[in-house]
Amino acid sequence: MDLTGPFKDALHIIRTIERAGYQAYFVGGCVRDLILNRTIGDIDITTSATPDVIQGLFANVIPVGIEHGTVIVRYNKTSYEVTTFRVEGEYSDGRHPDSVSFIDQLDKDLERRDFTMNALAMDKSGDIVDLFGGKADLKKRVIRTVGDGKKRFKEDPLRILRALRFSSQLGFDLSIETIQAIVSVKAEIEGLAVERITKELEKLFAGDHVKMGLQYVSELQLEEHLPVFQTYSPVEKFLHHIKPLHSLAEVICLLHQMNPDIDIRYIVKAWKCSNHTWKTAERLNEALEYGKIHGIDRWLAYLLLPDLHEAYCRLMDIINPNTIDCTLLHKLKAELPISSRQEMLINGNDIIEMFPTRNRGPWIQKKLNELEKQIVLGSINNEKSTLKDWVKWNPPEVN
Repeated sequence: MDLTGPFKDALHIIRTIERAGYQAYFVGGCVRDLILNRTIGDIDITTSATPDVIQGLFANVIPVGIEHGTVIVRYNKTSYEVTTFRVEGEYSDGRHPDSVSFIDQLDKDLERRDFTMNALAMDKSGDIVDLFGGKADLKKRVIRTVGDGKKRFKEDPLRILRALRFSSQLGFDLSIETIQAIVSVKAEIEGLAVERITKELEKLFAGDHVKMGLQYVSELQLEEHLPVFQTYSPVEKFLHHIKPLHSLAEVICLLHQMNPDIDIRYIVKAWKCSNHTWKTAERLNEALEYGKIHGIDRWLAYLLLPDLHEAYCRLMDIINPNTIDCTLLHKLKAELPISSRQEMLINGNDIIEMFPTRNRGPWIQKKLNELEKQIVLGSINNEKSTLKDWVKWNPPEVN
């Protein structure tokens, strides 16, 4: 294997650990993605050295999960997760092992991992350690658990959703044994923290093969165990037209558009999303509703500022395929006279001065809203005198 690119700096960590007399290997997703010729994300390292030893070998170490054998080594402005070979006890909470024992045997460490494709290790020369047929499964494009699937999924039921997420990202099938194991323990998903479920769902919807991942959700009847899905079972409504969505806000907006009975705030609360996600989903939904009536115009381009135009196009491509001209939308965005209300050359104080006898109230905001839309649509120029003249000839209504 060619260990240039992102592995180049990480080799320094491997060699430093080995010079101290310990074993060290690249492990997991980075090895899998190297074999698949995919973009390499985080590079993880597994080693026989304990966290205390690692802290003594490197100048910049962050003890993020030291009780479980994991530290982050910072080198050349990059973070590398370094974890000691370990075996684990029972998973009473369905997430963390009750106990962790550090060992010096790589095979025992790989044995505890979730899927064969993630149980691959690689030394500094690029030679692969494959004890469970991971390379063969990658070639066959299949997801298979390491050892007893039922045991793996009971240890941490999130692995069920990880299996589907990998199917969505890689376009791999689940092995028959893995499917049977999932079906036998799928109810355990309900004991997971909602935040963990939401994170996996976001990744699933972003996968290049999202339709495949969601087909498994439907076929394995996992909806009944997932928040929001268990109430509305929405998958079948968009399965045929689904395409990758790049944010949780897009997913939430799609669910609401496909079934208006699913309120956006309800989904946000059920999935414990951030306020930013909530507001973004609301903005996208507002733009979609406006577009249904008015089509593509400057105001739609303005509603999507600063960066939701691609998200809008992705959603429209699912909701109403082949009805959106994204080129026109981006053209209108580039032609907008203002990018926010703050760029208007008139403000509330200016309007108050024009009507000194009027009591302050909602009429000021209403007038600013009207001006904003007139500027964006190109009906009037964003010049103070012009704006004042417009207000003068379109005075606020007398209550």
